[in-house]
Amino acid sequence: MGLGAPYWDAEARGAIVGLTRGSGRAEIARAALESIAYQTRDMIEAGGVNVRELRVDGGATANNFLMQFQADILGARIVRPKSIGSTALGAAYLAGVGAGLWKSRADLGLEVDRVFTPAMPRKDANVLFAGWKKAVFPRPKCHQICVAEMMSPASDTISATQIW
Repeated sequence: MGLGAPYWDAEARGAIVGLTRGSGRAEIARAALESIAYQTRDMIEAGGVNVRELRVDGGATANNFLMQFQADILGARIVRPKSIGSTALGAAYLAGVGAGLWKSRADLGLEVDRVFTPAMPRKDANVLFAGWKKAVFPRPKCHQICVAEMMSPASDTISATQIW
């Protein structure tokens, strides 16, 4: 499979490092959720876009931890609708607006379930994201050596920065 956008490295392989005897399912699940937020920021930065608000949908958006972490990592508001399975609905709404059934998005009556605002200091979020970037793309074609560099005997937790 490799690593997709924005890295496009078909040769990349994954690893989970930094596990201890105290690590379990919860730590691995958290790392997976964090990686979604980091990948979203990767794509937004690759596009050169400054995002103040991100409207989300899909099954993963039901996870409050992920939505809050996404707000923190992006430094942006995350707006979750009541209907989180709205991807197809959004396409239908867009077609309806284009066909003149509705004049604007405001006419659709989309209801918001919850808004997540950044709670983490930007400096802390940027440090976490820098760790992700170093782990995902530490240097060209560096795999086994970089995994060893990421291992820390002092750490008793795993984070998404340790998955690449």
